[in-house]
Amino acid sequence: MADTSIHIRRGHPIFFGLLLFFALIEGCITAWLVSRYNDHDTYPSNSIRDRLKFLVFVSWWTVFFSAAYIAAFYAAFLSFVASIASHLAWLALTWIFWLSSTAAFTAALGGGQRCGSSSLTYCSQNVAAEAFGWIETILISVGFGAILFIGIGAIRRGDRLSGELA
Repeated sequence: MADTSIHIRRGHPIFFGLLLFFALIEGCITAWLVSRYNDHDTYPSNSIRDRLKFLVFVSWWTVFFSAAYIAAFYAAFLSFVASIASHLAWLALTWIFWLSSTAAFTAALGGGQRCGSSSLTYCSQNVAAEAFGWIETILISVGFGAILFIGIGAIRRGDRLSGELA
């Protein structure tokens, strides 16, 4: 089997940097929308309000933990925090969060909006929040698939999932 450690060492910071970048954008958009809607008490529906607030949480959750995983990857590479099991657990939970929040927000918007013919307040910003939510969902899905692949390879070699990532 080919040695993938060099690819993991190179790709891990890039992947988590992308997660951090897009989650930061999503967090700023959704926090701004919540702020605007709260200031004027003009949420289009309770459904959009609740799902938008969950997107705010998931965005900042991802920003915090992505930054933590980048730091752990460099500072404590051999610790459990940077292990396959830790990555697997966090990516699984975060994948569930992103998929459920983005799908629910898309459903609350009615499956996407065309802002030229919509009366939705802050329509463009809502559509941007939806788009960046799906981008983040796709990134998390790719990362989850990759860590599953790495985990299965480790188990086949007889290594433990609590061992180092690369």
